Amino acid sequence: MVFGTKRCTLHDQIKILNTYNMKTNQSNITPFLWFNGNVEEAVNFYVSVFKNSQVLNMNQLPGDVPGHKGKVFTATIELDGQKFMLLDGGPQFKFSPAVSFFVNCTTQKEVDDLWEKLSESGKPNRCGWIDDKFGVTWQIVPKALGELMGDPDRKKAKRVMEAMMQMGKIEIKKLEEAYNQK
Repeated sequence: MVFGTKRCTLHDQIKILNTYNMKTNQSNITPFLWFNGNVEEAVNFYVSVFKNSQVLNMNQLPGDVPGHKGKVFTATIELDGQKFMLLDGGPQFKFSPAVSFFVNCTTQKEVDDLWEKLSESGKPNRCGWIDDKFGVTWQIVPKALGELMGDPDRKKAKRVMEAMMQMGKIEIKKLEEAYNQK
């Protein structure tokens, strides 16, 4: 792997990132996602989907790797303040809904925008869950859901839960209607 003009191993890259984390007071926990031949596409997609996002680095395979000269092998991105590392590790592992990323949305517009972008070529599921086109699972959830379900009136909270269980994309207005039923 080339880092600047120096060839670096994955171990060297992790040491560099750890130094960066200590200097910037970043979390010591960073999701590390394994892709199959499409890291650069994933980087471009995720940075376009989430606000306040950026590419922190992309590392290409060295030119002496047959048939892969210039191919992005690893990348680090930041999506709305959360750092992610991506690796082109090959076909050995697949994503699963057993691990998902919870996105807490403040408005219905934010829910709608993320739902539309992440479900494009992906698979929308129930209760705000989406498998994007790479197979990564996201939960697109309005803050209102937690607030309404946390009401001490358990009958109201139950109605909200029942309404949510019928939805794909979560709709705040329908949650509020269920909450306010008599």
